[in-house]
Amino acid sequence: MELSWTMKLRIAAAATVGVILIGILAWPLAAPSETTGAVSPGGGAAIVLLALLTGLIAYFVSWPHGREIGILAVPFGLTVWAVRCGTVAALLQLNPTDTERHSLFTSLRWQSLFWLAVVAAGFAGPLLCHRILSRKKHHSQEQKPKFNSVRHLSVIIAIAAAAFIAQFCIRIFAQDIRLSDDSFGSVIAQPAIGQIGFAVLLSFGLAAFTVRKLLGAGYVWSIIATSLVTVYSISVYANHAQYLAQQWPAIFFANVASSVLPVQMVAFGTLGSVAGYWMTARYDYWRKYEM
Repeated sequence: MELSWTMKLRIAAAATVGVILIGILAWPLAAPSETTGAVSPGGGAAIVLLALLTGLIAYFVSWPHGREIGILAVPFGLTVWAVRCGTVAALLQLNPTDTERHSLFTSLRWQSLFWLAVVAAGFAGPLLCHRILSRKKHHSQEQKPKFNSVRHLSVIIAIAAAAFIAQFCIRIFAQDIRLSDDSFGSVIAQPAIGQIGFAVLLSFGLAAFTVRKLLGAGYVWSIIATSLVTVYSISVYANHAQYLAQQWPAIFFANVASSVLPVQMVAFGTLGSVAGYWMTARYDYWRKYEM
């Protein structure tokens, strides 16, 4: 079950749309004031609307599989921002006092929700186009979905499981200099951005693969889990910020996931989640027809 060259071209076309519209043209809306700073959600509504437009264009560029492929445009665009921005360690060096760092942690803790909203807008474009252009008419047969407590519980379990798996795997794949510490066992230096991208992409790919295989869950729940990982890891760092500031330079972290900026977690995590989901389909096909 290999991707055809036409399918690869559609994926490349959707990625190109995202890189140009979001990654390059929209960069001034989120560019940090310092070269080592992090991207800012200051663009707000303009970034969300541009993400919606990007998804709409990517839908038609990747036709007739725009619903499945067009959603990748915005995450690909955000990866450009994730690579161009600075690091958490650089932000800590720019904010050395306790008050400044408390404000920084508060901001970073919830930024992932904004980047999730940007990704959601990018998803909404292709899904809206598909809904409008679909020839199938379900209006007369549609019924309001009933509340299903088992289904809702499985969703919660899927999100929690994806967050746990990704958090665990990031600790394995995101590596740099590690030194021993009396309180945490060890601390790890800020990984390079390329290492972060690899670790987050692979970790959420494994998370999405696992939750689909075991729970039949879609990639949306793994994408939502990117926010949970960010909130948890930033909160953990904030709780131990005073100790780390006293004992170690700003480049060291007790939890390596704390060294990942929200935009990096959401951008790479989204692409990894989608890839992991479809890898499950490929694996099932291989088990059934090729093994």
